[in-house]
Amino acid sequence: MSLTSRMLQKAFVLADSQKNKGQVTPESIIRFDDIVYGPDQKWNVLDVYRLRDAQGKLPVIIDVHGGGWVYGDKEVYQYYCMALARRGFAVVNFTYRLAPEFIFPSSMEDTDLVVRFVLSHAEEYGFDLDNVFMVGDSAGAHMVTMYSLMCTDRSYASEAVGVVPPDGFVPKAVVLNCGIYDIIEMLRNNGPSIILLKPLVKDLLGVDSMTAEIEAEKERILSPCRFIGPTFPPAFVMTSNADFMKEQPAFLIPQLEKNGIVHVYKVYGEKGGKSLAHVFHCDPRLDEARICNDEEMAFLKSFVV
Repeated sequence: MSLTSRMLQKAFVLADSQKNKGQVTPESIIRFDDIVYGPDQKWNVLDVYRLRDAQGKLPVIIDVHGGGWVYGDKEVYQYYCMALARRGFAVVNFTYRLAPEFIFPSSMEDTDLVVRFVLSHAEEYGFDLDNVFMVGDSAGAHMVTMYSLMCTDRSYASEAVGVVPPDGFVPKAVVLNCGIYDIIEMLRNNGPSIILLKPLVKDLLGVDSMTAEIEAEKERILSPCRFIGPTFPPAFVMTSNADFMKEQPAFLIPQLEKNGIVHVYKVYGEKGGKSLAHVFHCDPRLDEARICNDEEMAFLKSFVV
């Protein structure tokens, strides 16, 4: 593991412990915890949250957590995901295998297993399979973008990634928060993000045994906005005024526009508001997070049939 990954893990542990301190499960939420969804009982576990009084099947959110591909689990994201469930969704919050112990495409394999779990457990947990959405932040937004592309471009899925989603499945719409969409452009950038992110990409890919040509091809595969076509799902794309990755939507939005994809793009805090950092929306106690999450969930609900 790179020094950057170790430092990032320590910083995130501290930040998340402060963010989650004192938070509890709302009385309005019923939760189903520690469900094994794949062969690795340490990593392949998920929770399901839904409103306790909700009747029947609910639209589903599969949330993919961030953490630079090297950090995070469902415990860190439980309060954020329950905040989304309070807005009328069944939310699936899962842990996936992390780099560098597990290199790409391990995390995408796990994401696919979660989708298959949702499709096969609709009756048990009240999932409305006509309305399955995906939400991700930071590295999780990158993974949601990749998985959505895998669903809509089967050659990319099978030949580039090596993971083929279930036949016919495409997320109804997606929410992409503070994400990474073009690894190649990110690595060309001489700004502060390159210092942090380049070692993380190397940890994700396990480049020590790769030639330069193979590494370059993997970086291209990890740049999903370069492959987006007209069948990509509707997207709510968000960043914030103090997000160190706020330049990344500039590579995604033109591709959505070019292909006629329904989308919303918002920069929170841009009109004289207070400084809002990377993934600020994950702290449900912030007023700005509440506004952001309300708007994103309203976007998803606009596609519910």
